[in-house]
Amino acid sequence: MCKTWIVICIASILLAPRTFAGDEAQKVRSAESKAQALEQNAASEGDKSRPSESETITKPEAQAVDPAGENPLDDALTCLARSIYWEARGEEAAGIEAIANVVMNRLGHEGFPDTICEVVRQGREEGACQFSWWCDGRADDAQEDQAYSAAKEIARKVLNRQVPDRTGGALYFHQKDITPDWTAQYVKTTEIGGHVFYKPRDGAAK
Repeated sequence: MCKTWIVICIASILLAPRTFAGDEAQKVRSAESKAQALEQNAASEGDKSRPSESETITKPEAQAVDPAGENPLDDALTCLARSIYWEARGEEAAGIEAIANVVMNRLGHEGFPDTICEVVRQGREEGACQFSWWCDGRADDAQEDQAYSAAKEIARKVLNRQVPDRTGGALYFHQKDITPDWTAQYVKTTEIGGHVFYKPRDGAAK
């Protein structure tokens, strides 16, 4: 009896890592699938009500995706999280949410792509681009675990429509300590954290 119990214990220990890895992989697949559906709905300007509980991305699902901030930018949650991490890490939640709002406002808007990753990567990686972190020529991997986990949680909530648009429909932003020439073409909507936000005067992207 004792030997049988020992064998069962050893088998449980050996199988546990595989079970854990399988659970994490399932969370990743679920989060990526839900994120894709949520971004498609946002891009098509469909029903703006909050998704049902079964359609929303859970916190464990979101945190299972790209845990080290090193995966390729090829799914909606990772692209949104990495973008707000690089553009607004270190800011209060409102400032980080505002950057995420701009990404979501661009999604499907005339003049911008229909997926979050394409919005983030619009333009050349080195040269003219829409988000400075994407075209600065440096590595795009996240470097601070805690900050990246916080970015993924905000990305999750934004995709789930649990965060209001704090920017007033803004499609553009810049840091407060600079004033780009292009600001004269747009209407300032608000200032949040370290950024100033704008939208087109006639609603059309330029």
